[in-house]
Amino acid sequence: MRTVKGVVRSIVLLLLIGGIGLIGYVVVRDRPQDVPWTELDLTQPVGMFTGRKIAALGSDPAKCRALLDRAGVEYAVRSPRGEGQCLADDSLIPEAGGATAIRFRPASLATSCPVVTGLALWEWQVLQPAARKHFGESVASIGHFGSYSCRRMYGGSDGPWSEHATADAIDIASFTLEGGKKISVLDDWNDGNAQEQAFLREVRDGACDLFATVLSPDYNAAHANHFHLDQADRGTTGFRVCR
Repeated sequence: MRTVKGVVRSIVLLLLIGGIGLIGYVVVRDRPQDVPWTELDLTQPVGMFTGRKIAALGSDPAKCRALLDRAGVEYAVRSPRGEGQCLADDSLIPEAGGATAIRFRPASLATSCPVVTGLALWEWQVLQPAARKHFGESVASIGHFGSYSCRRMYGGSDGPWSEHATADAIDIASFTLEGGKKISVLDDWNDGNAQEQAFLREVRDGACDLFATVLSPDYNAAHANHFHLDQADRGTTGFRVCR
């Protein structure tokens, strides 16, 4: 009797293992972006681990640029600047054309490769769909407050260094549509019409799947006029911030 029960338990265990394996195979085959060990593919929909994989590209600039090249993202390489904690040596200047259409204002933006990667996916899978849904037209340009700034967090004299210190962050201030309409974080987050407010919240929420840190006016008064987006690499299971 014990032998029969043992055989039954073994069969049940094998079926369970087989079922888990089958589920894993289906996930990897159909949703590779939802598992941590698959390679990042910019042609895939955004998944649970897409943002973490993008942030990890900071340790491999060549791989990051190769991904952008395969996706048709155009950019220029900026020479290194700063030193020590403020060394930014993998900055790219995103250029409209190819697979991306949005221009950045000022056009002098130079930011890290992982940020450029996040911005490209944000344009394709978040910004443009949201703009067409709420306004019936696409985003033509993004207004920003820059990327590189050799400083610590909150501008203090001590404490952790900001991701801006290595150009691994960008502050987004506004969006201008093809027809010329401008949606501003400062003016429209709380005081805009229903469409403008819904658009800003939708693109903020979508950024949370692509950037390690997303801070908006919901975070504090210092972010009342912009979205802070950065690609701090906190590891595969590291925490992410979305406020």
